[in-house]
Amino acid sequence: MSVDSLDPDEVDAADILGSAIERREDPELITGDAEYTDDIQLRDMAHMAILRSQHGHARIEGVDTDGAESMEGVIGVYTYDDLHREDTPGGGSFLLPVGWLLDSLRQVDHPILADDRVRYQGDAIAVVVAEDRYTARDAVGAIDVDYDRLDAVADPESALSDDAPGLHDDAEGNVAFDWEIGDEAKTDDAFAEAAHTASIELENQLLIPNAMEPRAAVADYHPGTDELDVFMTSQNPHVHRLLMSGVIGHPEHKLRVKAPEVGGGFGSKIHHYADEALVAWVAKDLERPVKWTATRTETYKTDAQGRGHLTEAELAMDEDGRITGLRVDTRANLGAYLSTFAPSIPTYLYGTLLSGQYDIPAIHCSVTGAFTNVPPVDAYRGAGRPEASFVVERLAQLGAREMGMDPAEFRRLNFVPEDAFPYETQVAVEYDSGDYEKTLDRALELVDYESFRERQAAAREEGRYLGIGLSCYIEACGLAPSELVGELGAQAGLWESGLVRMHPSGTVTAYCGTSGHGQGHSTTYAQIVANELGVPYEDVEVVEGDTDEIPQGMGTYGSRSAAVGGSALVKSSQKLVEKAREIAAHQLEADPADVEFEGGEFSVAGAPERSIGIAAIAEQSYLAHDIPEGMEPGLEATSFYDPENFVFPFGTHVAVVEVDPGSGEVAFERYVAVDDVGNQINPKIVEGQIHGGIAQGIGQALYEGAEYDENAQLLTGSMQDYTVPKAEHVPEMETDSTVTESPHNPLGVKGVGEAGTIAAPQAVVNAVADALEPFGVESLEMPLTAERVWSAVDGRAAADGGTVDANGDGTDGGDV
Repeated sequence: MSVDSLDPDEVDAADILGSAIERREDPELITGDAEYTDDIQLRDMAHMAILRSQHGHARIEGVDTDGAESMEGVIGVYTYDDLHREDTPGGGSFLLPVGWLLDSLRQVDHPILADDRVRYQGDAIAVVVAEDRYTARDAVGAIDVDYDRLDAVADPESALSDDAPGLHDDAEGNVAFDWEIGDEAKTDDAFAEAAHTASIELENQLLIPNAMEPRAAVADYHPGTDELDVFMTSQNPHVHRLLMSGVIGHPEHKLRVKAPEVGGGFGSKIHHYADEALVAWVAKDLERPVKWTATRTETYKTDAQGRGHLTEAELAMDEDGRITGLRVDTRANLGAYLSTFAPSIPTYLYGTLLSGQYDIPAIHCSVTGAFTNVPPVDAYRGAGRPEASFVVERLAQLGAREMGMDPAEFRRLNFVPEDAFPYETQVAVEYDSGDYEKTLDRALELVDYESFRERQAAAREEGRYLGIGLSCYIEACGLAPSELVGELGAQAGLWESGLVRMHPSGTVTAYCGTSGHGQGHSTTYAQIVANELGVPYEDVEVVEGDTDEIPQGMGTYGSRSAAVGGSALVKSSQKLVEKAREIAAHQLEADPADVEFEGGEFSVAGAPERSIGIAAIAEQSYLAHDIPEGMEPGLEATSFYDPENFVFPFGTHVAVVEVDPGSGEVAFERYVAVDDVGNQINPKIVEGQIHGGIAQGIGQALYEGAEYDENAQLLTGSMQDYTVPKAEHVPEMETDSTVTESPHNPLGVKGVGEAGTIAAPQAVVNAVADALEPFGVESLEMPLTAERVWSAVDGRAAADGGTVDANGDGTDGGDV
């Protein structure tokens, strides 16, 4: 059911938290007043373009830059040798670092400009700086590179084969790591004793992020102070500042990174790329501002891609259909180099979620990470969680079929019971809270499940093939605490900072170390702080995304902002209130323990007429004429909030489709989503996040997939070849929710930004598989294009010695 937006004036101050008020960000965005990185214009600004490898794998025999250097308007041309000349300032490494380490990880150098070898199509070789962007791009075309092309591999199975060409001397056999989780012996015993098993081989295909705004950076160096300003499309400016300072050799405290408005990220703007480091270094070298904005072609060839798993998985069950074991073996595509947090995605963000919503007593997962000749692979909306959920929910579908059970009842039988929380899985995580039957029941009610099964049977008699697919997903958000993730290999803490400052007039500025790029932080954070301080929502300003403004911060990804960033603002607001309480008690001549705070007013218990508002206290705190002895003036507080555990949102999504076996076309009849993300700060924003995630999940299920040829040349290098779903391809979504609070943060929230992306793919694939059950089709690979669906049906029919009865009338349905 859709949520109606409310004008903030329509909402009582006491109800501001949990109200679906309009996003305050939108007017500036939809009127074109928002400033993105490419909008920034600085005096005397030059423009940078990058020469990228045209091959997936090659040795560089020589680079001739004479033609580019002689062009009018060209300011400079840089290659690997220029970065490493003796007079290069700063002493940077010019190597991109890895931010998550594993015991078995083979670390390899990732230079920001290639030396003697390129390892994927798009690998940077040289940089041109010119007076305008068009000259810069033309000059790139004038650089002559002498290549010696090498054999290439684009998928992990080929890369791990005995005769595969090697990518790195320090990674024998192209193995980046071998990793496992769970009890292998216990799992083997479960399969040895199983009454029934179900197995599957599947591919979770590579996906290309498609944010509306391509990556971009503007750098401005001030030689008089040695300060370097970098404006860039970043999801985590402080992390980018830290990493960039080491790459280019510039002092961290002299480096400012600011994210202007960012037109979407989906994970692709978390990572530290060579491009922004090059912009910053070139600006410093030339001592003038430099801008670089990627073309859409560049983003397709260089943005970190997502997914890329080849998996074999098995489910063990007893004679009643209870799951007794799960065994998973995955080969993960990591691309040509290790991206910033790449090692964590197919390991700790994947293997730890393989219990799903189910009570599984034995699980073992092994993962081999493979270097291949495609762009680095890292986090993409969901980051490991969609891959895990897809494995579990496809097996649940097959397990139910093996047992002859209804898919909903098979899942219900195996759910973690409501009274079992907190629940410790066999793969190292403890679920905070949950009621999985509630979301399943509500989803089945909305879709009228029993009636659908009757309609489905009747439709099959008419030669029409309807299918229903369930997806009972779980995800982990707000990774924490920092000590734990450090033990797992993270090279950073995963706390978040929040500073709340009340000005003398009573207005408030809230600073948070997250960095919003479409999530609605300016709205939801203002709701949180207004609720805590009892001040008008309109009086709260939110500031993010600028290392000069925010003490420190870890950024926005992994659905962490509300659970970690929002909680930091709660803690700071509470500290501010406690200081204000002491001032109020001093002025009211009362004991602080007797002073109550509600709705922005301090009053003495039992004497409500003795009161003073928090705005008046703010003024007094800055006047400092009458505050407690020894107290510092001012009214602000800072918190670094480090959660005690992850939070675990969950839900049930249901897709209803009709499949034409004669053409392979898939049409949606309904899509129902019931999600539990804990308490909702703003239900309208929650709904928007769910909608966007479902659209991307449907994109993976039916349309999207990066394809490479045998030379690792990208075949889907533009929107003409890579199908991003349009509005007409996305069904109307029916959404609802339940609320199960998380006990791990003061807001009781769980995270929502990736839920739809995690849930949707298997809901759609299971629906198509359900529709095609009469044809005996079990194996379906995403994306389920019409050709793939038709081929699956036709291939199965051919294997049975028959033809496709597309009309349900005993004929083959004509030419298909």
